[in-house]
Formats: sequence, C-alpha cells, structure tokens
Amino acid sequence: MKHAIHYKGYYGSIEFSDEDNVFFGKLIGINDHITYEGDNVTDLRRDFEEAVNEYLDLCLQMGKKPEKPFKGTFNVRIGADLHRKAALTASARGISLNALVEEAIRQNVYE
Repeated sequence: MKHAIHYKGYYGSIEFSDEDNVFFGKLIGINDHITYEGDNVTDLRRDFEEAVNEYLDLCLQMGKKPEKPFKGTFNVRIGADLHRKAALTASARGISLNALVEEAIRQNVYE
C-alpha cells in the first residue's frame, strides 16, 4: 500500500503538513479516530506504533473489543442507474452483484 505504514494488523496513512512541518496520519479502516504525528519518519513510525498500542490497551481496559480493519464488508452508495446496470450485468453473467463488485475492485486496486 502506497503512503501507508502498518503494525499489528493496523494500517495508517502518511501525510505531510508543509505549514506545520510535520508528518501526520490516522488509522485506516476503523471507525475509531486514532491519529499520530512526528517531525521525521522515525518519530512518525514510533508515534504510530504507540497509538496502536494505546488503542489496544484502552480497549482492553474498557472491556471493548478493538475494531479490526478491513473486515470484508462495506456499504457502497452509487446512483440508481448504475446500480440497475450493475445488477442486470451480474444477472446476465450468472453471478451475484457482490461478485461483480469484487471483480471490479480487484481489477482496480494496487497490489
């Protein structure tokens, strides 16, 4: 994944603020808002790993199950016309709409 770091199964974005002269990011693929920052790549990675560890510790203390990123399900909102075309295409091909969407995504994602 380009412009991302990972640790313990969690992925985080990497961005740079020219105004603040700092790298920053947030965990990707979960609803909880977990952020981190650093003045350089080493500090960014260290803060990212600390943020993941603190998130997991906090969940444990609260008795909450930590969110797992990329569970394999998500909602997609598209226009009604595209929805109709996709459903009819899937039906004509003898596959489910989910299978059609998975195929389309597979053809367009970075490895």
